[in-house]
Amino acid sequence: MSEESTNSERRTFLKAAVIAAAGFPAIIRAQTVTNAIKVGLVGCGGRGTGAASQALAADDYAELTAMADIDRVQIEQSLENLKKIRKTADRVKVEAANQYLGLDAYQKVIASGVDVVILTTPPGFRPQHLAACIDADKHVFCEKPIATDAPGVRSVMATSDKAKAKNVSLVAGFCWRYNNKIQDTFAQIDNGVIGRIVAYYATYYTNPVKPMPPASARPAGMSDTEWQIRNWYNFVWLCGDSLVEQAVHSADKIAWAMSDVAPVSCVAVGGRTIPAEGGNIYDHFEINYIYPNGVRAFLANRQISGCYNENSDYILGTDGTCTIGRGPLPRIEGKTEWTFSGKEYNMYQREHDLLFASIRKNAPMNDGRRMATSTLLAMMGRMAAYTGQQVTWEQALNSQEKLVPDPIDWNGSLPVQPRAEPGITKFV
Repeated sequence: MSEESTNSERRTFLKAAVIAAAGFPAIIRAQTVTNAIKVGLVGCGGRGTGAASQALAADDYAELTAMADIDRVQIEQSLENLKKIRKTADRVKVEAANQYLGLDAYQKVIASGVDVVILTTPPGFRPQHLAACIDADKHVFCEKPIATDAPGVRSVMATSDKAKAKNVSLVAGFCWRYNNKIQDTFAQIDNGVIGRIVAYYATYYTNPVKPMPPASARPAGMSDTEWQIRNWYNFVWLCGDSLVEQAVHSADKIAWAMSDVAPVSCVAVGGRTIPAEGGNIYDHFEINYIYPNGVRAFLANRQISGCYNENSDYILGTDGTCTIGRGPLPRIEGKTEWTFSGKEYNMYQREHDLLFASIRKNAPMNDGRRMATSTLLAMMGRMAAYTGQQVTWEQALNSQEKLVPDPIDWNGSLPVQPRAEPGITKFV
């Protein structure tokens, strides 16, 4: 579907909402004057600001009314950037009283009267934040990944089921699922154009995302907890490691190609090549998954400066191959030749267009189960690399290793767990 038809579809929903407001749930019935959908943002960094902008663009009556972060500067910069967008600036209505700071700020956003909550904090917080939103009957846009440990994944699965029961929408930030270019490509594969899939090879080679600063850069008196959260990408409990935080997109595409059927097991290698003071994440992984009927999937990621970069997918079938990412358009070669020829739309915007349309139509969306299993697929590879063991899907799902501290004390001491050592680190 083109962006033009998406906009037309959205306008149709808005007109229908005005005419038939009485038939919608309380979110619409209670807003007969403005028909506004109030949005709260939890996590005001670059991704959060982008998601808020897309939410406002998705619905002509969406209003941003509350924000939360640990840093006032982040909120101020986010507001400044959002108010620069002319088409939606007048719907940025975050009063000072609705700008919340601290680890409990998400609770204040939820309680502020919003209808939709955007969750874009470091993923270690995601299960707790998501559960609170759904308990309060809020619609949610939830960035990927959805957890950093298996207990968090299980929590999100339970929360997803609760969201379905409550008829509230839950949309995940696995953006490739909303890209029409990739949707059309996977439709070709589902229709058997490359035959039976026998192997999938995905690469996610990039530069470091947020390098760990030296200990000397830490301000005097800053607590362990604050230091780690401000440098969240370098700590496993907060980011899940590079495989789970970034290359999870590739894991999600693998899961998609396998019809979201779980693998049997995996083995993996990984480690830290470039020393980093203070953090405990790896800078490279390579995972070998085995699926039912002997199908293999391989996922390689690296975050080291000065190296070859690539983000691609190679899907091998009995009748051909599909390549995504090497060149501007996906292509299939073999018995059938095919190349995507449509107009690509913005997948980030599309996520929010569909979320807000689902609210207007009273037809909830729920990405919960697959966003949990795609996260677990990447996490399973991390477990195998960290321990040096073969890990089964059931082991990964039922792992008792809890990485996220409970409770989290903003001013407290929080020792950094040693970086995992294959063959020494035990599976829990």
